[in-house]
Amino acid sequence: MSKSANSPRHSPPDPLALDNQFCFALYSTSLAMTKTYKPFLDKLGLTYPQYLVMLVLWQQDDVLVKSIGEKLFLDSGTLTPLLKRLEASALIQRTRDEADERQVRITLTREGRALKKKAQSVPHQILCASGQTLDTLEALRSQLSSIREELAKPDDDQ
Repeated sequence: MSKSANSPRHSPPDPLALDNQFCFALYSTSLAMTKTYKPFLDKLGLTYPQYLVMLVLWQQDDVLVKSIGEKLFLDSGTLTPLLKRLEASALIQRTRDEADERQVRITLTREGRALKKKAQSVPHQILCASGQTLDTLEALRSQLSSIREELAKPDDDQ
């Protein structure tokens, strides 16, 4: 008998099996990551989307809503309620832009700036919870950013 007749046959992986889906691995990891952030952010009084807005503002204060939306890949319809809740918590201030009153400018309040110090430990806590090295997570972040850029490119076939 030939060697191939004795060896077990392996069928190709099912392309529609849930466990074979990159999108599901990404989605379920995102859910787990958000769940891991929750207790740390609860101590800060923030939801995960609010935390992302605060990260943008801690990096650059006094920006237009449009700029925040571009950085977070969110439209103004999603962003506006988030910003209103942050304003109600006295972490930000929303004002009409003097140069163009159609635009809304977001600035941190004193409380919003002070919250940055309290948030300093969050990235390290998430790193520890992940069980990964900083180098591993930085490489993965870079790969995911590259995939996002490719997926966001306009499709020339349409």
